[in-house]
Amino acid sequence: MHKADDDDVGRLMLFFAIVFAVEGIGQGRVGIILQPLTNFLKADGWTALQVTAYFGALNLPWVLKPLYGLVSDIVPLFGYRRTGYLMLASAGAAIAYVAVAWFDTPAGFALPLVLTAYAMATASTLCGALLAENGRSAQRSSLFVGQQWLWFYIAIMASAFAGGLLVDHLPALAAVKSAALIAAAAPLAILVATPLLLREPKTRATREQVQETLQGITGALRSRMLYLVAAFLFLYAFAPGFGTPLYYHMTDRLGFSQTYIGVLGSIASAGWIAGALLHRWLMPRLSARALLYLSIVLGTASTLSFLLLTNEVTAAFVNFANGVASMIATIASLTLAARHCPRRAEGFAFAGLMSVSNLAEICSINAGAYLYEQVFDSRLGPLIVVSAATTALTLLLVPWLTAKSDHPPEERT
Repeated sequence: MHKADDDDVGRLMLFFAIVFAVEGIGQGRVGIILQPLTNFLKADGWTALQVTAYFGALNLPWVLKPLYGLVSDIVPLFGYRRTGYLMLASAGAAIAYVAVAWFDTPAGFALPLVLTAYAMATASTLCGALLAENGRSAQRSSLFVGQQWLWFYIAIMASAFAGGLLVDHLPALAAVKSAALIAAAAPLAILVATPLLLREPKTRATREQVQETLQGITGALRSRMLYLVAAFLFLYAFAPGFGTPLYYHMTDRLGFSQTYIGVLGSIASAGWIAGALLHRWLMPRLSARALLYLSIVLGTASTLSFLLLTNEVTAAFVNFANGVASMIATIASLTLAARHCPRRAEGFAFAGLMSVSNLAEICSINAGAYLYEQVFDSRLGPLIVVSAATTALTLLLVPWLTAKSDHPPEERT
């Protein structure tokens, strides 16, 4: 690779790091506001199922990601397919989080929180399209995916720790407002970094380009491999989630402090970071098939390890292990998705695959909360076993996913 190409890759690596770090801070589902808002709702008398349903509303914008990708594929904004939309979404996220800090009730928080979700989902879609486009041309898809998720979880690690401190040292409502203001400041980094680091060529919505994009979308909709990847992503993400039940279990039955629960979030994120670094080491050494098998086996085992969670020490170990396994699975599956996105329809195709995963997560968290309360009588163990068994089922799809790609990735590190 020429020196200029190395410079381009370096700028993109920094750009992806900044965008996904901001997303790790600002996503309502996982960012700095998650624990303060969960604690606020719990203190207000909400059940685990009600809290899960409230946060579930923040998942809907992530299911609509193909729409944002389709618009950016076809209709340039200010002459760019990605840049203008990315900056507009970042500004919208900052304004919406300031609005969250203005209100005092869950009903008041709801609309601005949904707006932040739309803004973050749009930014994520555009970044995914840039990854698919540049990853294919530079033969660095796996490296770019790893970079995005590495910095996403570095940000989540810091956010989880900060969120726990806010809950422990401030009244419940004040903790929510403080977290919202911190989240509002984060997108400003994207507004600065995008024009400095992103070198996107100008384009116009000509008839030829629209036709080429529509041909790419048609190819995506006819691609058997994309449907297989979508099935894999859905099944892996659908494993009944136990995040909110686990929070209630650790708070009410194990007596963990809010600060330590925040620390556990940081430990899990440290596991994701370690998983990203481990994947970067494994990438040139294992085939695509081996990486997928490894990720599923580790994911199943790490889910079952939550059965051992009885005190603060075991909680730290199982959260770290789960983070490592989850990161390897995420990079392996998203790299597979990025490599099969057709040209000129990268935004639509990659976002479509991510929406399948996000839809599965909505089903997962609500199914998990329902099973926990209505079927398993607030017992965490049976839910963990069901979740692990569902994850293990994805092993059946690996031979079809890797039928034409069972070789070490071509990306260079």
